[in-house]
Amino acid sequence: MKNYLKIGLIIGIASLTACEDDLTQEPIGLTTQEQANTTPTIATIETSVKSSYDLLSNRLNILGEWDWTGGLVFQNDYILQDIASDDMEKKWVGDGDQPWIDDINNFTFTSTNGGPNGLWKYNYEGIKRLNIAIELLTKPDIEAITGISEARKKQLLGESYFLRSYYYFALVTNFGDVPLILAPVKTYQEAFDFAVRKDKAVVWDQIKADLALARDLLPNAKYSSDTEKWRVSKGAVIALLAKSNLYTENWSAVPALVDELAGLGFSLNANYFDSFRTEFTDNEVIFAFDHQTNATPRRGNGICAPLGWGFFAPSNDFLDSFEPNDPRKLYTVDVANQNVNKMLGSLDGTNKGNDDAPNNKIYMRYGDALLWKAEALNETGDYAGAISIINQIRERARTTVDATGAVPPAGTLPDRPASNDKATIKAWLISERRAELGFENQRMLDLKRWGIAKEVMTAHGKNFLDKHMLYPIPQAEIDASAGTLTQNPGY
Repeated sequence: MKNYLKIGLIIGIASLTACEDDLTQEPIGLTTQEQANTTPTIATIETSVKSSYDLLSNRLNILGEWDWTGGLVFQNDYILQDIASDDMEKKWVGDGDQPWIDDINNFTFTSTNGGPNGLWKYNYEGIKRLNIAIELLTKPDIEAITGISEARKKQLLGESYFLRSYYYFALVTNFGDVPLILAPVKTYQEAFDFAVRKDKAVVWDQIKADLALARDLLPNAKYSSDTEKWRVSKGAVIALLAKSNLYTENWSAVPALVDELAGLGFSLNANYFDSFRTEFTDNEVIFAFDHQTNATPRRGNGICAPLGWGFFAPSNDFLDSFEPNDPRKLYTVDVANQNVNKMLGSLDGTNKGNDDAPNNKIYMRYGDALLWKAEALNETGDYAGAISIINQIRERARTTVDATGAVPPAGTLPDRPASNDKATIKAWLISERRAELGFENQRMLDLKRWGIAKEVMTAHGKNFLDKHMLYPIPQAEIDASAGTLTQNPGY
């Protein structure tokens, strides 16, 4: 019996006691609750925190072995946010492969679909690991027990609070009210007790509270570590705090937080594609997962493998949405060669089909954050400020040498004119976010929070209903809880 093995009981977060055959593969180097409770060491703490990052990885089969129908082969962000939207199709050539993805695309999915199931399990597994790490790091005598320095303890604890908030951000934005677990679940009874959905306002408050703690704990620098630049930084914390305030419509808090990012050294790259082809050597990336090839255990970007199998293609609507000569179109996707450049991290098909590719997964970057600020300024009546930022994003795009090496012709992406019409500026912002952030797992979340998902998807020929504003709680989790977990309306 091993207490890190999954039991499939009560929201998948308990993961306390189960027989080995309940897993299709065993986690490598994962800290167990038993280890945490006996004699924690610096190595135990370091492993506990580092393993908590893994659920952000695009590595294949982190939680299973080719469990396609369970949605566990890779993270489902591209499926639930891009394929579900008007931007992406499942494959370049339609076929019957993985019909559960078609159900997401067509809005015919049910509560047994693998997409929401995978999202739920990935995020709660991350939270489970983080709760162990936080419990260790907040022991009052942990320095004496392990010899860990005060500075290292603070950094690891700051990382842990951020990561927990990041996983809860994914859960609350996709499911609404969710169980809120802030400590390791140690008994079956506790598992049942925790299997109760908390109001989303409470979850948002906890996200912001964790971020406030992390902000005070992490070094006041662009990177928390000069040798491990992939680690959570103060900039990542500030960015997620800004994004959380954006999503909860606390508009007035957003601009100052985004300004703090510039103070830490973040800025737009001169070339739009630099964030996707370089590894923490640019100005723009705020938070990313550091994929590495030939690492042990494996750490490569597995999402490049299904790209080689024909997965992930642009919709015609997405391609038609770009203004003439916008370099971001080809930087995102090369239709002629069926290459999704932004996901591959290359412009020539390099990494396509490689399940151990080295290109990073970008989660937050400064261009995205600037558009949060523009949206907040528009909502608070600073129309000139909002337009100025939109034009800053457009200027970077039109001055970027395009993917063929050519300079876009004069007149490409002209500045938006002055306006005091909030709706007009909002339309410009919506258009700019689609071009700037295509295939970065933002589109469906944007459409939902703007309240236009039904309108847009209906126009796209999809049967989007009111219930689709949230994904269903996985039915297996509801069944395991004996009904303690309740379902979202309509499912």
